Amino acid sequence: MRRVCLTLPTHRPCGAALAAIAEEAAYGAREFGAEVHLLVLDSSDAAARAEHRRVVAALPAAPGVVVHHLDEAAQRAFLRRAAAESGAAEPERLTALMLPDGVSYGACTNRAFLLAEALGCASVHRRDSDSGYQRADGEPVFPIHQELAFLGRPAAEAAALASVSRLGPEAAGRPVALAGGSFTGEMSVDLDEVRRLDPAVYAEVVALSVPDEHPPLWRGKLVAEAFRGAEPFAGDHTTLTRVSPTRVDMCNVALTREVYGRVPLPPARDTVGSDYFLLHLVFGARLPGVLHNRHIVNHHTGERRTGAGFLAYQVRLAKFFLAVPYLHAVYAAMAAEGEALLDEGGRVRTAAVAGLVREAGRADRSGDVRRLEVLERAYRTLGGRWSAAAELLAGRRAELLAEARADMADFAALLDAWPALVRASGDIGLVGGDIGPRGGSGERVGGR
Repeated sequence: MRRVCLTLPTHRPCGAALAAIAEEAAYGAREFGAEVHLLVLDSSDAAARAEHRRVVAALPAAPGVVVHHLDEAAQRAFLRRAAAESGAAEPERLTALMLPDGVSYGACTNRAFLLAEALGCASVHRRDSDSGYQRADGEPVFPIHQELAFLGRPAAEAAALASVSRLGPEAAGRPVALAGGSFTGEMSVDLDEVRRLDPAVYAEVVALSVPDEHPPLWRGKLVAEAFRGAEPFAGDHTTLTRVSPTRVDMCNVALTREVYGRVPLPPARDTVGSDYFLLHLVFGARLPGVLHNRHIVNHHTGERRTGAGFLAYQVRLAKFFLAVPYLHAVYAAMAAEGEALLDEGGRVRTAAVAGLVREAGRADRSGDVRRLEVLERAYRTLGGRWSAAAELLAGRRAELLAEARADMADFAALLDAWPALVRASGDIGLVGGDIGPRGGSGERVGGR
């Protein structure tokens, strides 16, 4: 039986999202005969975790669905064991990169990748706690339908099922490595208030997400389209293609283990957008993908827009803008390498990607200060809490610059250790009916 991992990392209360994703898991198992492991990685506070446990306990048993709800203690125990058994020289550093003190969009998904390997899954299907599903004819529109329909099929076989095929015969024998869609609803990056307050300031801020070397005409188009999402669902449409990373959101993507088993995501802390790396890898290496229109509904939680939550989010956004030149340098290098990133068996060469990351990390960083200055100046013109965000960024400038420099080195170190971590995770497997050492805080419900 095909075994897959549908994962929901969270650090906030999300009982409704948990119940909804459980319905998606049941749908995938029922419609495709898959064994769906619903993996909830819970980094929320004690009250939210307790509520999540109640939601998980109340889920109806669904044939073919197994639910794992792991708090950070259970995740850390698993990671420490995997790092130790991998033979890595710095197992504690690896554990810290995989489960840092703070929010890391890449690290939480990397944990899902390793735990999926322990579960023996063929793919990981990623969702977010601040999103939901569209509805059509009274029924939820689940992305897992297209993910399970296409993922892993040879491109020639997938072409017969897709609405449109844009791949040439040279890709016919390669399996579909990625299936993804976008989102509807609120912007993926929470800057709509800036757009309403001052469109010119908004354009200046969003332009920081575009590499400096892009021609002005392209820059304007990219700024206009950035973080905007897609059209509502009006019937299924699928395209077999080299999927553009700008057309997929990380709350709506599935990847095969042939991708994430070779390369992790950057573990950068407090950096939005750092988890999109593998989309660019699949695109650069010319691996087949399927773009579908079962888009997730995105919404922003209140905590991100008030008080400390607002300021914390602006720091994460600032670190993204600092990371843009270096990540895009790697993306461009991967695209230039193309199929040279693959070995003779068509598998991604981890060492080749690590080399590109290290090279980007050595680039001149004199422009980083300017990028922060642009952001600070733009925020000050908006007044109110945006001025407070500007002052926070100015006060933490040296710290943010140092972290941005360290992030690429940390990513390269994780890349070096990743193949061994993946092997160790697979060797650990399931212990005593659950993941990781005995005594971990994990629950399983459902059955086959």
